[in-house]
Amino acid sequence: MTRARAVDDDDDSDDVVEATIVSTPPPTDAADDAPTIRVDSRGSGEYERRARTEPRRFVVAEGELFNVAAASAPIALRLTSGLTCDGYSVRLVDGEVAAGTYSLWSGNGKHVEETSDVAKFPRPSAPLKIYNLHGCPFCKKVREAVISLDLDVLYYPCPRDGPEYRAFVRADGGKAQFPYLIDENTEPPTKMYESDAIIEHLYEKYGPGKANIGPALSSGALTNLTAGLSLLPRFGKGSAYSPSKKPENMKPLVFWGYEGSPFCALVAEKLCELELPYLQRSVGRGSPKRQELYDKHGMFQVPFLQDPNTMIEMFESKDIVDYLQETYAA
Repeated sequence: MTRARAVDDDDDSDDVVEATIVSTPPPTDAADDAPTIRVDSRGSGEYERRARTEPRRFVVAEGELFNVAAASAPIALRLTSGLTCDGYSVRLVDGEVAAGTYSLWSGNGKHVEETSDVAKFPRPSAPLKIYNLHGCPFCKKVREAVISLDLDVLYYPCPRDGPEYRAFVRADGGKAQFPYLIDENTEPPTKMYESDAIIEHLYEKYGPGKANIGPALSSGALTNLTAGLSLLPRFGKGSAYSPSKKPENMKPLVFWGYEGSPFCALVAEKLCELELPYLQRSVGRGSPKRQELYDKHGMFQVPFLQDPNTMIEMFESKDIVDYLQETYAA
């Protein structure tokens, strides 16, 4: 048993917590360099924290540099779209950050404070449902809007040749076209195709109104072009179905992340390829839910995955991708 300091590898946390780590020897047929490390085992009905790599701040996992670099392309082409919440602002404030409060940075008697306007917006009482193809530029536009409005969304991945959710969309809406939105907070439920129409609906119902959609999402062909180009370095990852073995009556995974993070993108690609449904808890910069994740775990770091089917949770993009592959790939 050892003591480890959990710090941020995948995102921007300056917070450090200590956890007890119990190393579990791998099965006899497992590779010696891929041990399973269990962190913070808990009682019945609670999640068990797992990790394979010790988190190190601003360090990319071994062998992942190319993947992370390629997944970072949208930052150059899409700028802050998918990174920040609507009305985002940041400022340097005098004084150390209060104990138990999330901050981007704190030190030398100052701290960075991030805010946004999303607390002013109406919130849907039932999660929005979006049928989505990760490698599609039109779907990407909608995912960016979701982050801008800080919405939690149930994503149903629809990779090419996927056997389940593509068939549902074709039956429910009349054609296999994506993205496809179902909003059960309206009467009757809103069901629509077309990315621009979906973005307008989201901004009108859950944001500052469609007249206030920013140019990154409303520039027509330019928006579509930059969204498409930003996905090219990943060579179609997250677009084609990889056979999976989902449990009967599978519960959606819970995925904390945001579109603009390359580490979160790697996890979202794998979720789409395996056609695994998930509830995204959106935590773009300026999201109040960053504090919520901090409160739960004493730190902020994304991606963070909770699997209610196995009661396992974990940080670290590489660990999560490996877990999804080992648990759900056929």
